[in-house]
Amino acid sequence: MSTTFAQLGVPESICRALQRGGIHEPFEIQAATMADALAGHDICGRAPTGSGKTLAFGIPLVVNAGHARPKRPTALVLSPTRELAEQIATDIRTFAGDVRVGVVYGGVGYGPQLNCLRDGVEILVACPGRLEDLIERGAVSLHDVHLAVIDEADRLSDMGFLPAVRRLLDQTARDRQTFLFSATLDGAVRTLTRDYQHEPITHTVDAETPDVTAADHRFWQVNRAERVAACAQVINAVGQTIVFCRTRHGSDRLTRQLSQRGISTAVIHGGHAQDRRTRSLRRFTDGHVQALVATDVAARGIHVDDVASVVHFDPPDDHKTYLHRSGRTARAGRGGLVVSLLQPEQMGDARRMQRRLGLNEAITLPDARDLPAGPVAVSARHADSVVHNGRESTGALARNGESARNGESARNGQESSARAARNGQGARGGQRARNGQRSSRRSKVSGARRR
Repeated sequence: MSTTFAQLGVPESICRALQRGGIHEPFEIQAATMADALAGHDICGRAPTGSGKTLAFGIPLVVNAGHARPKRPTALVLSPTRELAEQIATDIRTFAGDVRVGVVYGGVGYGPQLNCLRDGVEILVACPGRLEDLIERGAVSLHDVHLAVIDEADRLSDMGFLPAVRRLLDQTARDRQTFLFSATLDGAVRTLTRDYQHEPITHTVDAETPDVTAADHRFWQVNRAERVAACAQVINAVGQTIVFCRTRHGSDRLTRQLSQRGISTAVIHGGHAQDRRTRSLRRFTDGHVQALVATDVAARGIHVDDVASVVHFDPPDDHKTYLHRSGRTARAGRGGLVVSLLQPEQMGDARRMQRRLGLNEAITLPDARDLPAGPVAVSARHADSVVHNGRESTGALARNGESARNGESARNGQESSARAARNGQGARGGQRARNGQRSSRRSKVSGARRR
């Protein structure tokens, strides 16, 4: 019989809130860490993106955070990106009850954040840069923080935030309880565990990169002038896609080019104000656009359900970037498609990266006919697919009329049915795709709420 949240010691009020959101049983990382976290132990968790970490640390924060005075939170969550910080705060609020949750990050005005801190919040979710700025302004103190979370520690390290993380943790209570979650626990992340955790209990869930190894990887040789057409073929054939570009200018240009081909597209990069980034991400999350074009830094915090594919329009700089990018699809053990567009001079680097990652796929010419059929995303998905408390709807890909994993619901029995059919037509209303093939298909989408 499956373990329940109540059996792990989660208060009844939180269990009821989770159930209202369609969450009835804990996922593996939650079941592994919950009792230890509620008991006050330091936790070191290795788990992939999309495995349910926010509940794993969010519930103990809500249960154990003491009442906060103005400007003095009692619990702190450090996040690498604005989008992820906002998502964490939103998720925790769904079951927080009277526990106040605030969020601070750069790229937006100070006014609402200052007012929030002045009123007082028990749990503060923050990006390191803005938090240090607010501390310097005297708007917040961390001296009462007895619960601290370092989320996505490997990404904080990759983005150069670890010195700031150390400075911030040094300002919290010495006897604090510290949670650290990361997809990897080596290198600089290991030093955080050594220096800022006391006898942590380590929990490891799944392989280090399960989301990537579950994906269907394709490597296409294209000339520079052919890349836009190849990218459009993938989107038309498969469905909602995140496309990665190296630069802001290149992202804007590709967005215009895809739009000219009739593909609804949004763009997100560091050159845009936060409110614009938020709108673009929401349009993609809600299913109003087929493609989200992004740079690497902007995409670090993207957690979106039912992403059918990832396209590396510009090849990544290294294998770690390939992993981070590709992890936007095939999340939590599901299937997904990853397509790399390689110009002739880039194939040598691609083969070296493949060897580093243990991938053996051949580099071929583009062939959209061989791509898996993805979920019919845009309007139908928006109508039926709702994210409850940040749990990811798996959106299993329909392949040849059969849903992925033979129609089985995802693990732990957390299930949502989001059936969609767009009058029997595939992407772009059944019009002929760019390769002259008709992309007519009827897809079924079944998903499991997952976080």
